[in-house]
Amino acid sequence: GTAAAHKDVTAEHNEEAIAVVSAAGIMGANEEFNPDAKITRNEMAVVMCNMLGLDTDDFAGASDFTDVPAWAEGYVDACFANGIVSGVSATQYNGSANVTLGEAALMMMKALGYFQFSVDSENDWLMATVKQASKIELLDGIDAGAKATVTRNEVAQLALNTLESVVVEGYQSGTTGTIVSGDVSVNLNAEVRY
Repeated sequence: GTAAAHKDVTAEHNEEAIAVVSAAGIMGANEEFNPDAKITRNEMAVVMCNMLGLDTDDFAGASDFTDVPAWAEGYVDACFANGIVSGVSATQYNGSANVTLGEAALMMMKALGYFQFSVDSENDWLMATVKQASKIELLDGIDAGAKATVTRNEVAQLALNTLESVVVEGYQSGTTGTIVSGDVSVNLNAEVRY
């Protein structure tokens, strides 16, 4: 298929990526793709389920999120059950918020097998995501900052880059924890390799 099938896709868009994700059924579209439209966290869960071929019926009710609309529940729950997404709290997903490049890249990288072992703080996961995504060329062809919300055009390019990447297996060596002896506390961190 070609991006020319979409009336609103022009040479300024990622035409090859849009053609691939459309033909593969990853990002649905009819005559129009809406390449400049922002994509929400709920919609990103749909993209991830389509990429991974997840059967959303198997996962309905797998999460405790109370703010996910009925149409997105199976998609969000399937992604949650497979470790692709997480909420902003134990009961809130914030799915109507626009997804950022960092969040979208993290979802794609988790699908590839990266970050099987969690990173604690907000800045740590974002820095780790950008660093590894740059290293494996996941962000090629995308002109947006890590905290910027992304368009369907940019998500299409991110999806194509992901499809062209290799799946990895992570392993953890060492121990994570804290040793306390009297007034002295030592934090131990495990090393994660891919």
